[in-house]
Amino acid sequence: MAFKIGDLVKLKSGGPVMTVTDLRASIVETSWFAGAKNEKAIFKPEALEITTLEASKK
Repeated sequence: MAFKIGDLVKLKSGGPVMTVTDLRASIVETSWFAGAKNEKAIFKPEALEITTLEASKK
């Protein structure tokens, strides 16, 4: 799957909705808020899937 900056993603195993903030050769950088704290992490694209805010509330 080809992600773009600004896409909403989540780990295939679950977790928070994250925003794609940067793309590099074989990694996707993401950011999300845990309360008021801005968290960041880097993942392999194979570990992520596109999502929506609505889907995360189900």
